[in-house]
Amino acid sequence: MPLVVFNQKGGVGKSTITCNLAAISASQGLRTLVIDLDPQGNSTSYLTGKSGSDEGGAADAGGETSVGGFFAYCLSYSLRPLDASSFVISTPHEGLDLMASSPDLGELQTKLESRQKIYKLREALQQLQSAYDRIYIDTPPALNFYTRAALIGATGCLIPFDCDDFSRKALYALLENVQEIQADHNPDLAVKGIVVNQFQPRANLPQRIVNELIAEGLPVLSPYLPASVRIRESHEQCLPMIYLDPAHKLTQALVELHTALEEAR
Repeated sequence: MPLVVFNQKGGVGKSTITCNLAAISASQGLRTLVIDLDPQGNSTSYLTGKSGSDEGGAADAGGETSVGGFFAYCLSYSLRPLDASSFVISTPHEGLDLMASSPDLGELQTKLESRQKIYKLREALQQLQSAYDRIYIDTPPALNFYTRAALIGATGCLIPFDCDDFSRKALYALLENVQEIQADHNPDLAVKGIVVNQFQPRANLPQRIVNELIAEGLPVLSPYLPASVRIRESHEQCLPMIYLDPAHKLTQALVELHTALEEAR
């Protein structure tokens, strides 16, 4: 089940949630892949300690072993067909692989759109599902070609939410966009839930907003992920929480969230 983590608003924790859920899957013995579609490459940096531009390789004749290399390959005509796995690299974490971000994503986007390559990622995901038990996709903070390609190819969508009024307004538009893609391109796509991130239980506003979302019937997942400075240390050390501090309250909340998602499969 490819799971895309998506929100059009930046800074809501997409990369943090993607990488930590993927790391928990890998730590539980599941063959796991992260696809980093965000040109900023935060997931790539988090899992490898390197930026997307550092990830060179020779998977194809003129490209790199990354998601940028994959999309560049989609624009080429090769006599030597390559499987999507050719663009995957290993991370330092056992059982956890990565299709790294690339600085070429911005330049490639216009070419991919003009040549109608929106379904190429879905084809790649269909290939990759035979090699992986879990696939997590990190997306840019925009509804662009790459985000649409991910939503068209995935079966589940996870929405990070950071408990402010701007995020709430953006959430309704986001849900409409997902429903449109579901109706037009991917009937198998389902919103798996809204992940409340950086939650402060003693503050009135976050609690009120979350309660109102639940009252509206929106799929708010439990547990909520608490705010913690420890996650910044996790980013700095390029170690998801399950490796850095398995006993921490944020790690335990992430494990509970992962369990809830697994049980809902």
